[in-house]
Amino acid sequence: MDQHNSSDSLPDIERIPDTHFKSKRQIVFERNAKSGILGLLLIWSCIILIRTISQVTHPYGNSNNVGFQLPIGNVTKQGLLKVSMENIRNGTFQPQMHSLNWFHYADTDNEDRGFYTTSMNDSYVVKSVTDQDFAEVLFHGRYFTHDGKNFTVDEIIPSPDVKQLLIRTQTVKNWRHSVFGSYFVFKIEELSFVHVGDDIALAKWSPDADNIAFVQNNDIYIYSTKTASQLRRITNDGSAEVFNGKPDWVYEEEVLSSDTALWWSPNARFISFIKIDETHVREFNIPYYVQHENDIYPEMRSIKYPKSGTPNPEVDLFVYDTKEDSTYESKISNFYENPDFLLTEVTWIDGFNLIVKTSDRSSDCLKVVAINLSTKETTISREESSEGGWWEITQNTTPLLLNRSATKQESGYIDIIPIAGFNHLVYYPVKNSSGYIKLTKGDWEVIDGPSAVDKEYGRIYFIATRKSSTERHLYYVNVNNLGEIVEVTDTSKPGLYKATFSSSARFALLSYNGPDVPYQKIIDLRSYYTDSEVEGNVIGKTLYYLEKNVKLREMLSQYDIPEKSFQQLDLGQDESGNTILVNSYEILPNDFDPKKKNYYPVFFYAYGGPNSQQVLKSFSIGFNEAIASQLNAIVVVVDGRGTGFKGKAFRSLLRDRLGKYEALDQISAASFYGAKSYVDEEKISLFGWSYGGYLTLKTLERDSGKHFKYGLSVAPVTDWRLYDSIYTERYMHTPQENAAGYEESSVHNITSFNDVNRFLLIHGTGDDNVHFQNSLKFLDLLNLNSVKNYDVHIFPDSDHAIRYHNAGTMVYDKLFEWTKHAFTGKFIK
Repeated sequence: MDQHNSSDSLPDIERIPDTHFKSKRQIVFERNAKSGILGLLLIWSCIILIRTISQVTHPYGNSNNVGFQLPIGNVTKQGLLKVSMENIRNGTFQPQMHSLNWFHYADTDNEDRGFYTTSMNDSYVVKSVTDQDFAEVLFHGRYFTHDGKNFTVDEIIPSPDVKQLLIRTQTVKNWRHSVFGSYFVFKIEELSFVHVGDDIALAKWSPDADNIAFVQNNDIYIYSTKTASQLRRITNDGSAEVFNGKPDWVYEEEVLSSDTALWWSPNARFISFIKIDETHVREFNIPYYVQHENDIYPEMRSIKYPKSGTPNPEVDLFVYDTKEDSTYESKISNFYENPDFLLTEVTWIDGFNLIVKTSDRSSDCLKVVAINLSTKETTISREESSEGGWWEITQNTTPLLLNRSATKQESGYIDIIPIAGFNHLVYYPVKNSSGYIKLTKGDWEVIDGPSAVDKEYGRIYFIATRKSSTERHLYYVNVNNLGEIVEVTDTSKPGLYKATFSSSARFALLSYNGPDVPYQKIIDLRSYYTDSEVEGNVIGKTLYYLEKNVKLREMLSQYDIPEKSFQQLDLGQDESGNTILVNSYEILPNDFDPKKKNYYPVFFYAYGGPNSQQVLKSFSIGFNEAIASQLNAIVVVVDGRGTGFKGKAFRSLLRDRLGKYEALDQISAASFYGAKSYVDEEKISLFGWSYGGYLTLKTLERDSGKHFKYGLSVAPVTDWRLYDSIYTERYMHTPQENAAGYEESSVHNITSFNDVNRFLLIHGTGDDNVHFQNSLKFLDLLNLNSVKNYDVHIFPDSDHAIRYHNAGTMVYDKLFEWTKHAFTGKFIK
């Protein structure tokens, strides 16, 4: 019950004012007094209102924040909406993009009709780019029933002749690329299902569609689709420590970048596979705390993880002959004194010959091995030094069969090697020869090898940085006219393109990924006609658009997206007196006013790892744009020395000394921006994740608060002895060889962090990539050195991506709010 004033209980009678009983002087005096009180109340109300508004604009009321204001409202002066964190969370600006699984119908004529498989309206269908009305449904629905049980379709893999489907269900995620699941074969004509097996890690069709090679419990089996039964067991030694045909953790993460370590030969006779023995690799245990609500003890998971300088898994290549039911052991290990070498790529050149790339554990020396199954010989065809850099692991060797004479064909292949310091296409006409023919050259680089080969027209298509290292355009070179590079996409406009090709490379799905709104189109590259209006391709005719992202384009008209501009920053001179030019872009906040003085904060974002790239002219509206719009900050991204696609000399500088030049370049960029009249040099921050988290800490360590006042580090490496051997030693060699380099590259000068205003550390405890151990050791050093000016946010059981239990939302909210606190003065000492 509410409390009432006592007068409220009086009877309802007329009340006589007190003034009726007072003199005129008293009445005048009290009137004046009341007027004065009202005036004072009005003044105090205004003061309170002003202070309230000030608290909204300056929520922390810091006197050092004179003039700076967070944006008021979510609309710009032009009446357009601003980018918000809610936009980022719900994918407002995410374009729709599609993938096509190109194939060639074996029972059709040799004409390439551009067949592909795709999902449409809960159906898995065959389509043709030459006939948009053609659609053959292979499977309908997201579920199926077998032996009275219901299953959900997780993935469909068509056979090469597209008469059967391999369906995965009951999928369980393993590592970044790998899963386990149950597999069924669906026979399209019979509309019947056959169970292949459960807990299968990998399943691959043979090129003739008769068999499926699969891995179960780390052993390889062959399943026959003709007899609907297991045909053979190829290996018998699979275990928790021996992997056949399937990569272990480090080979999946750092070498093969996939779940596959077995490959059918083109003639379907042989299966090559890597055997990986982890017996001597040490274990790393990761506790999981919140997997089940009622668990009172953490769940412990063990992973074989080779840290820098510790034993690597031992590997070798085997080839199984299905006709002879025998296995050939290549014994590549005989070419190395130590068993810790790397086996990085396997490519079938033809039905009887393989090319295998290998290197020593520090990627100093590349050995290309040729295997001939006809003669059962394994030989070294090429042996090349990295010459001060390193051999980057690639998966882009492409077989190319050409007529070398009127009566003879040679099995050759296309590869990428450094030519005058830049990665270019070369052709090795003989599979076991070290002699090559240059296909491209110049001060630019080819990306990821050849995209496709059109044998009929002699064209080798590729994506390259020929116009700019921040763009990607499609070109081709003709093997019959070497030296002439032909532009396929329009280089007169900025562009970031990708392409996938039909079976003969006549048709392509051309994907434009920026800087404008992305689109996808199907083009006929052999057409004698060209488009009347150029958009994307300058060669070939557009058949139709697969995606225009019309809705996204219309919605963007309602928003004022912060302006992004690209530039090359001059960071001064290096130790040899050469000018340091780096790629960079900046995002200016809405309603940016360059006439303001000492006003705008600067939010640097960096990754900076060896051979990486962030400064690309792609379409992207994300966290950085939200920072610019909502916090009135200038966002800057700088690809400093060591990053990729600017030549070998630019990236190889990092060898044996990670963290030095990357940090110096971020500091130089901060100095450059801090000198701008409209920048508040007391509000410059740096944010990074993974290698970027490491770079954030190394930059703060080296800078000691001179330029960067704030830092946000997520999932950082803090000591390279704690990271995996294959990645780290490629750039640092082993700790035994480079002890001083490892010490200098670690985050070790802890007292320098005292001079930073404040920094934030975030990590997931279930990170199987960059172990939580890195942050714990760093926190221990902070404690030992009495450093207190930092905040920590830990995400239980989250892996490197930090998504578990709503962490994907929480982590960005935390980063955003923490940055807002920094820019509005809450952390000022």
